[in-house]
Amino acid sequence: MIPIDRPKLEGSIAVGDKRRRRIGFSEFGSPDGPTIVWLHGTPGARRQIPMEAREYAEERGFRLIGLDRPGVGSSTAHSYSSIADFAHDFQTVLNTLGADKFSVIGLSGGGPYSLAVSHVLADRVVSTGIVGGVAPVSGPEAVGGGALAFAKRSVPLIDVAGRPIGKALSTVLSVARPIADPAISLYARFSPEADRELLARPEFRAMFLDDLLHGGSRRMDAPFADLQLFVRDWGFQVGDVQAQIEWWHGDADNIVPYAHGLHMVSLLPHATLHTLPGQSHLSGLNWSIDIIDTLLESWD
Repeated sequence: MIPIDRPKLEGSIAVGDKRRRRIGFSEFGSPDGPTIVWLHGTPGARRQIPMEAREYAEERGFRLIGLDRPGVGSSTAHSYSSIADFAHDFQTVLNTLGADKFSVIGLSGGGPYSLAVSHVLADRVVSTGIVGGVAPVSGPEAVGGGALAFAKRSVPLIDVAGRPIGKALSTVLSVARPIADPAISLYARFSPEADRELLARPEFRAMFLDDLLHGGSRRMDAPFADLQLFVRDWGFQVGDVQAQIEWWHGDADNIVPYAHGLHMVSLLPHATLHTLPGQSHLSGLNWSIDIIDTLLESWD
């Protein structure tokens, strides 16, 4: 594995009414610069941040923070009643880390959570970027198709078996180092061309391995908790989010269809769509520097 920038600071923060739960975090860059919080995809954990973004945080002097969602990495497993509830834990993390204002980037499954914090913490959010974000599949703002259509049908099974499956995956991941790299190669073989090209790059393979083996290896309940929340009422209406949203989406996305990005941008009152021609789901990570630059413009 090629060398990879380690977090400058890493740990977990007590959250919840009685501070009995914890949210894991990793921090890169300068603690004195603008704060950008990176919310990982599904599955993923706090280190699912491209190496070039980690290096750019140091070079340009901003604070880049990756968060575990409940049930992965260093975060306590927890079932929110809706995605909007995540914003309260997010606010506690910000307060503990001494960050008043923030920008947020949500990749794929991190998209709904980014919208939630941008809506609930509207007085603190400076800018929001979403890359191939998940759209509602239930309620008046729903859109059909994509991987979540299958997830919606699978939720009754997930409700019963999600946690045991998560524990089994955690056990596998605890000894997965010898098979992790071949597993990424196998996934790439069945991925669209743009994703195959990204996964062929050593720095991105290193990132995914770093996240899998160090960020997400302790618990794997989070992906199932995400799926349960995605198919429910999110606790807010997408059309009520007043923040300026920058939305990047590959027009060859095989997981979250490009049509879902179009749908979301049509619902959001203040959103700009950045189409990524020929790009699929993971390959949007190639644009991490452009995404960060766009969000930092709002700080200026």
